[in-house]
Amino acid sequence: MPLSQHIKAFRKRHISRPLLGKFKKVLPAMSDTERDAIEAGTVWWDAQLFSGKPDWSLWQQFPKPTLTEAEQSFLDNEVPHACSLVDDWKITTEDFDLPVQAWDYIKSKRFLGMIIPEQYGGLGFSAFAHSEVMTRLSTRNSALAVSVMVPNSLGPGELLVHYGTDEQKNHYLPRLARGEDIPAFALTSPWAGSDAAAIPDSGVVCMGEWNGEQVLGMSVSWNKRYITLAPVCTLLGLAFRLFDPDGLLGDKKDIGITCALVPHDHPGVQIGRRHFPLNAMFMNGPTEGNNVFMPLDFIIGGPQMAGQGWRMLMECLAAGRSISLPSSNVGMSQMTVRAVGAYARIRKQFNLSIGKFEGIEEVLARMGAYTYMTNAVRVMTAGAVDLGEKPSVVSSIAKYHVTERARVIVNDGMDIIGGKGICLGPSNFLGRAYQQIPVGITVEGANILTRSLIIFGQGAIRCHPYVLKEMAAVQEPDHKIALDKFDDALFGHIGFAFKNGLRSLFSGLFGAGVLGVKAGTSSAMRPYYGQITRLSSALALSADVAMLVLGGSLKKREKISARLGDVLSQLYLASATLKQFEDQGAQADDAAFVHWSVQDALEKAQAALLNVYRNFPHRGVGVMLRLVVFPWGGVFRRPKDRLDRAICEQLMQPSAARDRLTANCYVPDTDEDPIGVIEKALVATMRAEPVDAKIRDAEKRGVFDGHPAGNVRDISELAHQMNQISDPEYALLRERDRLRDKVIHVDDFPFDLGLARMQATSGSSTTYTTKES
Repeated sequence: MPLSQHIKAFRKRHISRPLLGKFKKVLPAMSDTERDAIEAGTVWWDAQLFSGKPDWSLWQQFPKPTLTEAEQSFLDNEVPHACSLVDDWKITTEDFDLPVQAWDYIKSKRFLGMIIPEQYGGLGFSAFAHSEVMTRLSTRNSALAVSVMVPNSLGPGELLVHYGTDEQKNHYLPRLARGEDIPAFALTSPWAGSDAAAIPDSGVVCMGEWNGEQVLGMSVSWNKRYITLAPVCTLLGLAFRLFDPDGLLGDKKDIGITCALVPHDHPGVQIGRRHFPLNAMFMNGPTEGNNVFMPLDFIIGGPQMAGQGWRMLMECLAAGRSISLPSSNVGMSQMTVRAVGAYARIRKQFNLSIGKFEGIEEVLARMGAYTYMTNAVRVMTAGAVDLGEKPSVVSSIAKYHVTERARVIVNDGMDIIGGKGICLGPSNFLGRAYQQIPVGITVEGANILTRSLIIFGQGAIRCHPYVLKEMAAVQEPDHKIALDKFDDALFGHIGFAFKNGLRSLFSGLFGAGVLGVKAGTSSAMRPYYGQITRLSSALALSADVAMLVLGGSLKKREKISARLGDVLSQLYLASATLKQFEDQGAQADDAAFVHWSVQDALEKAQAALLNVYRNFPHRGVGVMLRLVVFPWGGVFRRPKDRLDRAICEQLMQPSAARDRLTANCYVPDTDEDPIGVIEKALVATMRAEPVDAKIRDAEKRGVFDGHPAGNVRDISELAHQMNQISDPEYALLRERDRLRDKVIHVDDFPFDLGLARMQATSGSSTTYTTKES
């Protein structure tokens, strides 16, 4: 027998066999729903980042997402027209819904069928095109964006495309594509919330009457809330747990979570009244039913798919999370940074554009860098879906970090525009976004749980090259096969950890350059690839030590899990940022955005690791990890102040970098729109600045001394009267002042906010009732 086989036999007998027995005892039991959640979707670049040695050649091969001619035409024509049909203030204060013409247009132009294949009458768009459309709509109005988003996200359309029977597809998909059916998907229950696998809604297999005949079906009871489009839906997707106590389908009593399609007017279906999500006027509300009988054919995919609902949802959730919420929040961010950057140039205090104050500069730079990074994440993640991936971990990272950074961007924008931002009205371009930011943070899995439980909890198992294999070996019933698989996985894992430990130690002692990583075309950005690799090794080592030392209890150590997940997330964000820079041709004007974003991500990843070590339950282990990973202490620093100025210069003037950063923004070409007037005022402000400089020079020479009209508002008129500026220059200032005054205008209303007028129009007093009354 060769020596290698002797060694393997020895380690199996004396190391792997005893450890296998211990693993079986300490490994926490995994439910079917947990297993489905972990196994759903695919791993992608996230697995490389978890490996300790990312393959940057693979990263470079990811193609830049592009649009087809038809997709580009739709984005250039139908999408702007849809945006032009809505007025955010009118929707949120008068109509409380999209106007009829907007509904008719998005239905007729198949906005609701972007993900439905062309063979069924849909547009058959790519994930990237879907993302581009959603991002632009979101720069205009949330009701418009969400009303288009939901039919193209997790719900009846997507589930039918992947799992429906031919009969279901042929009947429903053309109707959904044309907008003849409006879908809603009822998942969330009051008693389950984010723990969707624990939904209490249930159905029982039984005989019942359908179309005048006795057929085998289900008696289903449900109570759902937060269901978007429910108040206007015609087709309700329904998730519930199905039971078969009488064995009518087989021996299994608890069949499992099942998804069905139910017409809204099916007997017993109750669609409740509307919820009111923070002044967002997209339709959202409850639905319920009590012992509603429906045939088994209502199950998506037919009776054979009974009990497969949870896996169906988990497999489709990755695509929806990768597109809908990242896109809508990037749209909000782009609109905010474009408008606020212009406002910071237009608005003056102490005779200086407020954007030139260092306090504003610091905040505005963060807004610009975060917008660049979140757009990069949106594009890279949508591109993964188009490559055939179902990136469950990456989609969670995108959902959490894009929505959280959008919150920072909008909050920062509100700080900059000050009093204008806190007074709602037709001219307030940011107030509704500020109100509605928590919606994206709450839906599709609350962000707190996404960070503390999902990103690392799922990522550590799916992305790690050996953990899932070890778990599978432990659960293998054949002891010999289990021992062989466990031995291979265990010693592969040991070698993996050892290599990452050495990489972490050497790069910690001598810097990331010792790793010899070469990637990218920009020499200025090249060091970042080695630094990401260094932190990747540190993450892999730290995760292995945490899992070894804490075992199953790591599942309950949410703070440690969250911080390790933060490291993985920041590395993904940095990778996406560098990829966008490369894909856009390494534009020099974008370099400041990239440097700021990547440096911020690296510093945040470092802080997360140091907090893991500082708070590790076994203090000695934490100290050991810190000495290996950061022997000289933390080395990554916050972005330098000089980057702030470079970013703000791009945001406060029309520029190619500003246009690339906010490429999805819908900008009306009229000064009657709050965004349109800011664009026009920015151009007018810059054209007028040389004239302002002439007036300031005259002031310094004492030309206006002793004139009472020489104040900030009237000085241009005085300068004109005293021939210090020409007629065309004076006209330029007058137009600038007109547009500037519209930008800084704050709306006012009657004392009763127009209540008397509304009552007179309706002919009755306004009353508010509860469902019970």
